[in-house]
Amino acid sequence: MSKTLFDKVWDAHVVRKIEGGPDVLFIDRHLIHEVTSPVAFLGLRNRGIRVLYPERTFATADHNTPTINQDKPVQDPLSANQLKALEENTKMYGIRHWGLGHYKNGIVHVIGPENGITQPGATIVCGDSHTSTHGAFGAIAFGIGTSEVEMVLSTQCIMQPKPKKMRITINGALGKGVLPKDVALFIISKLTTSGATGYFVEYAGSVFEQMSMEGRMTVCNLSIEMGARGGMIAPDQTTFDYIEGREFSPKGADWDKAMAYWKTLKTDEGALFDKELTFDGSEIEPMITYGTNPGMGMGITHEIPNAEQVEGGKATYEKSLGYMGFHEGEPMVGKKIDYVFVGSCTNGRIEDFRAFASLVKGRHKADDVTVWLVPGSHVVEEQIRKEGILDILTEAGFTLRQPGCSACLAMNDDKIPAGKYAVSTSNRNFEGRQGPGARTLLASPLVAAAAAVTGRVTDPRTLIQ
Repeated sequence: MSKTLFDKVWDAHVVRKIEGGPDVLFIDRHLIHEVTSPVAFLGLRNRGIRVLYPERTFATADHNTPTINQDKPVQDPLSANQLKALEENTKMYGIRHWGLGHYKNGIVHVIGPENGITQPGATIVCGDSHTSTHGAFGAIAFGIGTSEVEMVLSTQCIMQPKPKKMRITINGALGKGVLPKDVALFIISKLTTSGATGYFVEYAGSVFEQMSMEGRMTVCNLSIEMGARGGMIAPDQTTFDYIEGREFSPKGADWDKAMAYWKTLKTDEGALFDKELTFDGSEIEPMITYGTNPGMGMGITHEIPNAEQVEGGKATYEKSLGYMGFHEGEPMVGKKIDYVFVGSCTNGRIEDFRAFASLVKGRHKADDVTVWLVPGSHVVEEQIRKEGILDILTEAGFTLRQPGCSACLAMNDDKIPAGKYAVSTSNRNFEGRQGPGARTLLASPLVAAAAAVTGRVTDPRTLIQ
C-alpha cells in the first residue's frame, strides 16, 4: 500500500492506538529550554518520577537570554531564576545542558540541526511552537505544552491525534531576490493563518528540492503560522551531506544503516493526501507583511489590499490596520522604518547573514535606523567571523549581538518601542509580539538589509547588482 512520508514516520512510532482516541507516539528527541520546562520538572518532583531517557533530551537557554554582556550576571530576576532552574533541573536528572556562555548554546531550533540531533525519520518535540523547523530533515516535529513536556520527560511518549495530510507543491524558478522566507510568506498569504489547521504539510517540488537545508528549515519553521501541526520535506542528498559528520549523527556502520533507512523516507507514488495545493515559483516576489498576523502579507511592490480581499472581516481588518497605522490601497515601498531585526529560529542561520551581508556590502547603515543582528547560536557567530561577514557588517556600520531569541518575542531587553516600525526576519507580527505597541513587518534577510541601508521599506531587487 502506498504511503506518504508523514505516514511512514508516524506509523513507525506508534506505541499504542487508542480506539476513537489519540495515538501513543514514541518520541526520539526532546528539546527543552528555560521557559516551558520549570513547571514540568516541578511536576516530576512532586510525583516522585524520574526522567525515563535523559539521553534523549537536550537543553539550551535561549528565550529570554540577553544578547549583550552574556559574561555578566543576568539582570532581570525572572530570566535569572529561569536560567538557574534549567541548570539545576538538568543536573538533577542527568540531562545535557548548554547554558548561557556554553559554546554550543543557542536557539533550540538552531542548535538541534547543527549538532546532528535532528535526523530524518525522527519524532521531535519541544515546548515551543516553531519545533516544526526540524521537519526540514524529513522528521515529524511539533510543539507541545508544559504538561506534555512533563509527559515526555517521564514516559518518552506523547498522546496525539493523527493529523490530516496536505501536500504543497511548488515548481518553477524563483526570481531575483526571492529567498525561502519569501516562499513561506507567499504560501501563508495564500492559505491564511488557518488554511492548514488540522494538517501536517509536506512540501514538494523543484523549489524545495533546490533549497539549502537552511532554506528548508525556514519554510518548515513557518508551517505553524498557517495553522499546520507541522511541515516536512523528504530527505535527499542535500540533507545527508548536511548531517554527515556532526556530533550526534550516526558514525561508521551506524551511518550506513541509517542511510539505508533514510533513503526510504519519501512519499510513494500514488499515495493519497487529504488536500493538495500547487503554486508556480515564478509568481513569488520578495514579500512583506502589512498587518498583525503572518497571513497578511503581499509582494513588496503591491498595495495594501481592501478588506473584502482578506480573511477575518472588515472590523477585524480595520483594527489591524489601525494598530499598524496603515490604510487600504497604500504602497508598502517607501514606508519609514525605525528598527531592523535579523535573527530568530526562522532566519538566524549563517545563510541568512550571508544574504544580509551580500546586500549591505559597500553600503552603510541608515543613520535613523536601529539594527539588531543576532546569530542563532555561537556556532553561527563563529562562522560569521571566520567567513569575513563580520568585517563587512562592521565596515557598513553594523554591530553583531550574541546568540538568543532576542526581539522575536521580546522576552529580554530587545524590545521594539511602542509605535515604532520594525522590519523583522522572525516569524510573528502579532500585536505586541516584539514589544508593547511595536509594529512588525515580517520579511526576508534581503528585505531587512534593504531597509537597514535605506531606512525605508525597499524592494531589494533595486539594490542587487
